[in-house]
Amino acid sequence: MEAKCVKYYDFGNPQDVLTIENRHIQNPGAGEIFVRMITRPINPSDLIPIYGSYSHRISLPVIPGYEGVGVVEEVGPSVPKELLGRRILPLRGEGTWQEYVQAPAELAILIPDTIDDFTAAQLYINPVTAWIVCTKILQMQPGEFLLVNACGSSIGRIFAQLSNILGFKLIAVVRKDLHIKELLELGATYVINTSESSLVNEVREVTNGRGVTAAIDSVGGQDGLELAYCLQPNGNFLSIGLLSGKPVDWKKISPLANVKLFHLRHWNQKVSVKEWHYTFNQMISFISEKRLTLMTPCNHYDLMHVKEAVRAVQSHDKNRGKVFLNS
Repeated sequence: MEAKCVKYYDFGNPQDVLTIENRHIQNPGAGEIFVRMITRPINPSDLIPIYGSYSHRISLPVIPGYEGVGVVEEVGPSVPKELLGRRILPLRGEGTWQEYVQAPAELAILIPDTIDDFTAAQLYINPVTAWIVCTKILQMQPGEFLLVNACGSSIGRIFAQLSNILGFKLIAVVRKDLHIKELLELGATYVINTSESSLVNEVREVTNGRGVTAAIDSVGGQDGLELAYCLQPNGNFLSIGLLSGKPVDWKKISPLANVKLFHLRHWNQKVSVKEWHYTFNQMISFISEKRLTLMTPCNHYDLMHVKEAVRAVQSHDKNRGKVFLNS
């Protein structure tokens, strides 16, 4: 069977390196499922590898895309037939920017009818990262202060909602006033606009000079260093991203904090199948109970118009919602 896929053979600007081609699809093997994709969001984590940030561990060519939702059309040997026709997240298999994806059946996440396709498609990268970071890595306790930069992002909104669920106090860092109202409504205790005020001074004021228990950096560079200056003695500094493309100065941060790094792929390598499903069931429960909401779609593009979709992601106001690739 032939199906369309997006692929890149070189690193660079997605507009220059992404191609659309036909790919021969093989029957699913033992323990595998064959999934017809419905939709998938475009995340920064999808685009960063294309630019070559992780070129040392990526073997070209690659089909991009880490998450999305689809329907099981075929199952391999030893896979229950009951999965046929079910809506699932086909994760940790092939890249999702293609019409059909093969994935391990034991990791497939079943989606209840009460959750729409666009919400389901976002259930992996940001919600799971935020949950694991808060509960397993930092082990945030009720009343503790967590400082997070780039909080106008999708994952920033999730941290705000988790502060309500888990009881910690979120200090959200943004650069535009337009994010402030929503973040406070979602659960943030304070929002600091660093384009208008000093982060360190503001944090000292709201914590009565104590500093924060932990800080999460998604930006790197000087922005990350500023977070470290806001920590209380022996506080935790966690890096989860590098949106600026510039690493933080670890020599300056190390004396100030307990330094931690988190990559979802490392958690994937260690997590048991049981805990994997428990984690997703927790996220699904929060969404079903309306304690957690994810970004709404602002634009939809056909998979074959991927470059136009990526251009929209690069240029649009992220506060308006997610850009999706539909099949």
